[in-house]
Amino acid sequence: MTDTQKPGKLGNPDATFITDPRADPRIKAVMQAMAALGGGITPPAPNASYEECIAYSQGFEAAAAASHPMEQQMMPTFDSVMSTTQTIKGVDGHDITLYLHMPQDQSEAGPCIVHMHGGGMVLMTAADPGFVRWRNSLAAAGMRVIGVEFRNGGGSLGNHPFPAGLNDCASAVNWAHANRESLGISTIVLSGESGGGNLSLATTLKAKQEGWLEQIDGIYAMCPYISGSYAKPPLALVSLRENDGYSLDGAMMATMVKVYDPHNAHATNPLAWPLHASMEDLEGLPPHVISVNELDPLRDEGLAYYRKLLAAGVPALARTVHGTPHAGDLMLPDVTPDLYQEANALICRFARSLT
Repeated sequence: MTDTQKPGKLGNPDATFITDPRADPRIKAVMQAMAALGGGITPPAPNASYEECIAYSQGFEAAAAASHPMEQQMMPTFDSVMSTTQTIKGVDGHDITLYLHMPQDQSEAGPCIVHMHGGGMVLMTAADPGFVRWRNSLAAAGMRVIGVEFRNGGGSLGNHPFPAGLNDCASAVNWAHANRESLGISTIVLSGESGGGNLSLATTLKAKQEGWLEQIDGIYAMCPYISGSYAKPPLALVSLRENDGYSLDGAMMATMVKVYDPHNAHATNPLAWPLHASMEDLEGLPPHVISVNELDPLRDEGLAYYRKLLAAGVPALARTVHGTPHAGDLMLPDVTPDLYQEANALICRFARSLT
């Protein structure tokens, strides 16, 4: 039964991103082509074991890697960017690889973006071509960029449940702050998309808890994955039902939650799932931007966090990228260059505004 007065699956249970009239036709065409190829990975049953969830994350990551050769081939040449790696020690005594992308012209100090990549905190790597391109694009626009190869809950860099990846991101921020002068850093902004959005927000909450919040000047979180409530979506987070299956679905995300927190011991811990932060947790935090995608199941949790920030007196802005699925403004830089370039320009403008 359909109800044309309601958007997405609220009005039509069979709706998809491809059939949704709000969808950007350029992205729709790409997703139609991908659907024709088939080969999607089916999430395990809701009562699946931890081992089954780990296997799913490994399979999902492997399937996603199939596009890496094409992404690498499409990579522009960034002649104005110097790229190097740095190995630092984490709090657990292990090595963390940082990817540094610096503008060739460093005559003046400038903002630094500490980037935490997407993947639900359980898969993908900072070395994946899409993330490399994003960091290079920011550096080409004048940012100093540090990509964090944090420990994942699953996938090729797993299996390291919460709080391993969060601890690595905190270590990276501490290192960036300690090296402000040598790297020519004026301000530090934490940023990431999806799981990286979670980690940018959670690292900031951790910094406040531990007394080093002054190291962070701002946060730019994109399509943050922060509620953990995907097996049984709360009524207030309407987009989890409205856009379910629009590149992300509840079963997939619930599986990834189990990989991140195998025993569900941190379901309401704001360091694992920042939407659970209290007003006291949020008070005194630095300026935030929360960017969400209109046709993303995660849209409303990002906006809910933004409203909590405002209620706590935190300087905050929110933006919604219309017509796009999860991370849709970053996923297809050659198909929707306007969306990609705007996302780049806005984060750079925000970072410069903090100097």
